[in-house]
Amino acid sequence: MTRLALAVVVFVVPMTALAQSETCDPTQLFRSPVPNDTGFGPIFVATRDLDRDEDVDLVVANLGDNTVVVLLNDGDGGFSIGNRYGVAEGATSVAIGDLNGDGRPDIAVASNRDDAIGVLLNNGDGTFADAMSYDAGRASGSVVIADLDGDGDRDLAVANAVSDDISILFNDGDGTFAPQVRVVAGDQPNTIAAAELDGDGDTDLAIANSTGRTAGVLLNNGDGTFAPEVEYRVGRFPWSIAIGDLDDDGDPDVVVSTLTNDSLHVLLNEGDGTFAPEQEYEVGDSPRSVAIGDIDGDLHVDLVVGNAISGDIGVLINNGDGTFAPQVLYDVGLDPESVAIGDLNDDGNQDVVVAILNEELNVLLNQCVPLCRVDLDGDGEATVFDFFEFLNLFDAGSPRADFDGDGSLTLFDFIDFQKDFDDGCS
Repeated sequence: MTRLALAVVVFVVPMTALAQSETCDPTQLFRSPVPNDTGFGPIFVATRDLDRDEDVDLVVANLGDNTVVVLLNDGDGGFSIGNRYGVAEGATSVAIGDLNGDGRPDIAVASNRDDAIGVLLNNGDGTFADAMSYDAGRASGSVVIADLDGDGDRDLAVANAVSDDISILFNDGDGTFAPQVRVVAGDQPNTIAAAELDGDGDTDLAIANSTGRTAGVLLNNGDGTFAPEVEYRVGRFPWSIAIGDLDDDGDPDVVVSTLTNDSLHVLLNEGDGTFAPEQEYEVGDSPRSVAIGDIDGDLHVDLVVGNAISGDIGVLINNGDGTFAPQVLYDVGLDPESVAIGDLNDDGNQDVVVAILNEELNVLLNQCVPLCRVDLDGDGEATVFDFFEFLNLFDAGSPRADFDGDGSLTLFDFIDFQKDFDDGCS
């Protein structure tokens, strides 16, 4: 959808709506966790609207029975198992994105025991075709979906821990993939993330090098090849990595969890794909997963971390400048391996879902009363100028424009923005 197409609708809405001034108590953000059965060994969870009903659904990788499970949203944040799909041995990570250009989100799954990537194409209704398997490197534990060569098709990038490299699988345009191209990485890259980091319009990669004590950044040359990795020191045993604009300067920043240090490490982008020295934040025991989202509704993204040994999630509220308050803990059960964020019950708040290894999936619905979501220019009111700000954010690919919480920017975000504006913020 083009910016022009959005702008045509701006002036058909009221010019002003009331705004709220309440802030959320960080100790009272969530209702009690609601368990959901997924199968044996849920280790990773991702959120996206899979069946095009405008509700955010869930995809879970089960390590114990080598399956991917789809949980469809009933519209109120309750879930039922759709279908279960067999994949290669050692399913550890999933990514969601449109791989065959039909406008429907597909699934890629990394299986670290079989060194393989499975691709499941969406049939259009939240059911999926059987997995197509592609070779990756040794211990392929993490996968992301992004257009890496600038041809408009979404490719795959895979972190291979044992072979110390990244597999790049270029899309042939129809959701099938060319054989992998290997790119040298750091010491045992465990997790991978993708974003445009240096302002040149190409998608770059960041990895957590688990035995190298570093976060690595690989800048795209523009054609899906990458400059040599630049490493940034973080704590011992980096495990999970996420990318988001933490300080509201328009540049994506990086956050890494480190298992041995029991901490998060924030690397703020200097604007050109280089990063300032780490800022370290204490979290719980053995932080296995970190996610980025606006949890308290103040228009600044926060951090959520799953602490495996202490059996809780930590929420670190953004102070508004890319620094964070001390974590507030919520019990979820022993061994939370993966956390994901999304508006699961369509109330405008960002909720959290947690994969508890060998047990279940826990859904924590947010009970916060946020600031006015549509007051994007921060003047305390919702006016027509917020529509212009939405257009700017949408055009820039900012996560602040992701009003339906599905992790991508589409027509549905504009529809949700206009709906929220029309409803007011009283």
